[in-house]
Amino acid sequence: MPRTIHILNGPNLDRLGKREPEIYGRTTLAEIEAMCRAEAGNDALVFRQTNWEGQLVEWIHDAIDTDAAGMVINPAGLSFRSIPVIDALRMFPRPIIELHISNIHARDVLHQNSLVSGVATAVIAGLGARGYATAVRSLKEMLDQP
Repeated sequence: MPRTIHILNGPNLDRLGKREPEIYGRTTLAEIEAMCRAEAGNDALVFRQTNWEGQLVEWIHDAIDTDAAGMVINPAGLSFRSIPVIDALRMFPRPIIELHISNIHARDVLHQNSLVSGVATAVIAGLGARGYATAVRSLKEMLDQP
C-alpha cells in the first residue's frame, strides 16, 4: 500500500536557483521536487513551499490529520525562531527529517542553532539540493523498518 510523504519548505526557498547561489546552489525548487518524486517511487508525495509561518503550521496539521507516513521539512529561516512550527511538529507522531541545503553549523551565528532539530528524528545539512533525495530515501528506509 503506498504511503504519503510530506515535504514542506519554508520562506525564500521558492527563490532557489537565484538566491545566493554560492550558498544554495543553482538548482531550482521545481528541480528538487522532480528529484524527490523520482526518489519517492510508489509512495505518494505532497511537496509544498510557503513564505508564511502560519501556512507552514497549517500544512504540518494537514500531515497529522491525513496520517502522513513521514515528513521532510526545510523550515529555512523559521528553523531558528519559530515556536509555532516547533509546537506543531511536536504533534506529528511519525518520523521527521529536518533538512538544510547548506551546512548551518558552518554558517554565521544567526544560522547555526536550529530549534527544529530538537523535535526532528534526524537532520541532514550541507548536501546541497541532493540532500532532498537523500532525505526521501532515508525516510523510506525508516518507514520500512519493523
